[in-house]
Amino acid sequence: MAPAPTAQCTAPPHPDWLSAMNAEGACFDLQAVVPLDEASLLAQAGRATGLSDFGDDGWREPFRVLIRALETEAELTLMGRLMARHDIFLWLCTRLQVTALLASHPEILEQEVPAPMVIAGLPRSGTSILYELLSQDADVGVPQMWEALRPCPPPETASYHNDPRIAWADRLFTQWNRVAPEFAGMHEMRGDIPAECGLLMAGSFISDHIASLHQTPSYGAWLAQADFAPVYRYHKTILQILQWKNPRKRWLLKAPEHQVHLEVLLQVYPDARIVQTHRDPIKCMASATSLMGTLYHMRSDQPFNAALFENIIMGEATAARLEKVMDQRAAGVIPSHSIADSRYQDLMDNPLACIEALYQHFDMPLAEATRAAMASYLAGKPRGKFGKHAYSVEDSRAAERKLFARYQRHYNVPDEA
Repeated sequence: MAPAPTAQCTAPPHPDWLSAMNAEGACFDLQAVVPLDEASLLAQAGRATGLSDFGDDGWREPFRVLIRALETEAELTLMGRLMARHDIFLWLCTRLQVTALLASHPEILEQEVPAPMVIAGLPRSGTSILYELLSQDADVGVPQMWEALRPCPPPETASYHNDPRIAWADRLFTQWNRVAPEFAGMHEMRGDIPAECGLLMAGSFISDHIASLHQTPSYGAWLAQADFAPVYRYHKTILQILQWKNPRKRWLLKAPEHQVHLEVLLQVYPDARIVQTHRDPIKCMASATSLMGTLYHMRSDQPFNAALFENIIMGEATAARLEKVMDQRAAGVIPSHSIADSRYQDLMDNPLACIEALYQHFDMPLAEATRAAMASYLAGKPRGKFGKHAYSVEDSRAAERKLFARYQRHYNVPDEA
């Protein structure tokens, strides 16, 4: 078998301020100045929250794999170490606060989470715009960035839209655009926009969100063989906390990683309504390569290694991922009534008709007010409003076309590259 083509990504230069900061950081002993060791991180989270019980121990092994990989593989700059330490600190604080909250209010775990709609598909296949459009339905609850990152104390209805965590999260997440200005054209970041489920899962320390931030092959390898059943149970717990004092009629959720774990998702949410997005995989892989390279470059200057995220940006692994879902659907592991399809081309050509087809598949009424809200949202967010995500599709990518023949034929997915 011939070796798979290697995805390439050359990130633009850092802003001058960041280059100067990281250059000065090279003068320090960064492991001493910004420590990423277990004892330091756990102690700081304990001091910040006044708590000590992290709950069950399932998170400890991936946590240790991660921090070891950050030290030995990620080659973090000064800014990278600061960002990584802050992320881990917040995830640890969340674990402490979730454990304490459930100990004092175990009734939270008795709440139902009925029929969530879950968007799953390759990165850059239209999942984000579909997510944003579907969230215009007033009956939908969407975890926002601020509450996904800091779910405790539980959000309350009366203060939901002016919670001080919104401004805090906005400042934190828009930092990504200040560190890598080109990122603004790839993905909108704010404190009050819909969050992907990887952020809800981060407190388990088993999450593709974590893997997307650093080049850490040993953590990625550990993640690939991990049992995701406890991760989805933790995910449900976070939703129960978020809806406890701010009820949601039904949740709308999204993450590319769901596509790899649909059978586990259905174990935890047996009545889930899954929407699988479809786009030319060659185009998705090229766009995802550009995105991943930019994310890594925020925190490290080491060359981009596509193989570390091969399941979404390397041809054979991506084809296997797509065909696994096809086989699961054919075998009834994913029942036909539980999953609907959304082609990128249809979403771009006639988004409201695409939405209507999804509602019909799941036998859900589409109110005129909802339709109007979606149309208004589209009018206010034309394509390219936040800048254009420019990337190329190399000849080596086009050579992978044959890998996706079965998938594209089955879902009638047109070539874009």
